[in-house]
Amino acid sequence: METVLSYNNGNGTNGNGNTDYDIISWFEDVTQNAGSVQSQILSHILKQNYGVEYLKKWLGNYNIPEMEPCALESLFTSVVPLASHADGDTAPLLTQQPITTLSLSSGTTEGRQKFVPFTSHSAQTTLQIFTLSAAYRSRVYPIREGGKILEFIYSSNRFKTKGGLTVGTATTHCYASEEFKIKQHKAKTFSCSPEEVIFGGDYKQSTYCHLLLGLFFSDQVEFITSAFVYSMVQAFSSFEELWREICSDIRDGTLSSRIKSPKMRGAVLDIIYPNPCLASKLEATCQELERVDWFGLIPKVWPNAKYLYAIMTGSMQPYLKKLRHYANGLGLVSADYGSTESWIGVSVDPSFAPEKVTFAVVPTFSYFEFIPLHRHKQDSSSAADDFIEDKPIPLSQVEVGQQYEIVLTTFTGTCPVSSCMMPKNSWLIIPKLYERLYRCRLGDVVEVVSFHNGTPKLNFVCRRKLILTINIDKNTEKDLQLVVERGSQILNKAKAEVVDFTSYADHKNQPRHYVIYWEIKGEVEDKVLDACCTEMDMSFVDHGYVVSRKTNSIGPLELCIVERGTFKKILDNFIANGAALNQFKTPRCTNNHVLLKILDTCTVKRFHSTAYSST
Repeated sequence: METVLSYNNGNGTNGNGNTDYDIISWFEDVTQNAGSVQSQILSHILKQNYGVEYLKKWLGNYNIPEMEPCALESLFTSVVPLASHADGDTAPLLTQQPITTLSLSSGTTEGRQKFVPFTSHSAQTTLQIFTLSAAYRSRVYPIREGGKILEFIYSSNRFKTKGGLTVGTATTHCYASEEFKIKQHKAKTFSCSPEEVIFGGDYKQSTYCHLLLGLFFSDQVEFITSAFVYSMVQAFSSFEELWREICSDIRDGTLSSRIKSPKMRGAVLDIIYPNPCLASKLEATCQELERVDWFGLIPKVWPNAKYLYAIMTGSMQPYLKKLRHYANGLGLVSADYGSTESWIGVSVDPSFAPEKVTFAVVPTFSYFEFIPLHRHKQDSSSAADDFIEDKPIPLSQVEVGQQYEIVLTTFTGTCPVSSCMMPKNSWLIIPKLYERLYRCRLGDVVEVVSFHNGTPKLNFVCRRKLILTINIDKNTEKDLQLVVERGSQILNKAKAEVVDFTSYADHKNQPRHYVIYWEIKGEVEDKVLDACCTEMDMSFVDHGYVVSRKTNSIGPLELCIVERGTFKKILDNFIANGAALNQFKTPRCTNNHVLLKILDTCTVKRFHSTAYSST
């Protein structure tokens, strides 16, 4: 069974020259009996790490190396407690794997960045899921060998700790890894942009160069990708303003003075050369697109692009409408499901629309458990939590139609940032920031939709705890998205659109109430925005909210219109704190005082709902 548990990316082909078949065949094998594979994966994790201090605390009295996988699984889940990202201390807990690199999470959902070990296993599973995903995509969207990929990807700056550890975002480590280069070589497609652009450190300069090179190779681009769909939409939005300057650079073989990085300038100028014919063609196309508000931009400019590929689920869904406007029917393929801690699932049905996409759990990546979640009854007066929980169950026991929170146990085990295995036995001191990756609650709510052989196919629902709540009301990120969609329908009829949004539960001003911030594109009358505000207030269907509004224990919804560019200021603040554009997700509900100060400072108009005024 050992050969089944790990796919060797270096094996090349299976003898018939078909690497895609090779890895898909492997995946079919490991998912046939996913429950048994999971038991063996946990056994590998524990036998590799059973000597670490954290596991000794719970398993020290047992002969772990001699235990059978099933018995070990039963013991582990009965004695080792669940952990969450909120847990933390400064005890010296070591993994058995040497740690030389730490990944820094975005911090956009919980307000703080997490430090997670990035090991050779992390890099190998990243290459593995990239290869597996590409194999499934090529079945639906075959691409030309030797073609190019327009990748809107960005690294953050990496830094060294006193103990010699390299710290950066997971995507930055990925792009710097040998596995990333292997991925391009195996796929026989290469990024339009050199690494000097990807690692440029300034996302605005990198975006300009990504666009310039993407247009320079426009006929060769096979597909367009980014980590999150947000980055892609931002890039195309920037193109609306930059296209004349980019076309001028293509005509003359020059590079805009806005590019300050010497390394980036040198790398780009080594690639481009004067191409007046292409520049004239692109200028004519852009002038035509400007007249139709850039509808169909992507297939017009990149005529051979087969599809767009990015994470499009969860908080990314509000950007799909704008992306479809640019895409005009081009395929949208949602990227695979993972977290800073571990990859989780692959999309085996790339033809599915992003709203319908599911992810088949890869049972070799980590040990997965699932906490069954149940909604509170409508008359529940408890706002303490968003769900009622049952005890965690293994992957083999999940049921179709049930929602769960995912629990992870990873190969990197436990690594507190305050005390990691470092070169020369030196220590990094960052108190209270580490991740227990044994039975670690991920915070994601998923629903089991079906099965791929013996492994569940998951639909991402929302993040837990990210809720608007004031009284007995509980509205999730998904609830908020649906409400904003209802309000934006009125806005769209007035020829305007929501660029981005977030929200806040205002507990300071009486009566306490929800505040929704909108950045909009287009000019609309105040009466339209009044109607949008009232429509959104009426669209919250949570029983606790409706009752609270009718009794005025929650006040009228407040809609704040912020000036254009406000959400870019939030992005700039996020990046200024050391993160990368690749990681950015607009927080849909926030109580971060820095973000709220930006939002309130940039608010130009306020509206209050008139819903429930007669009750």
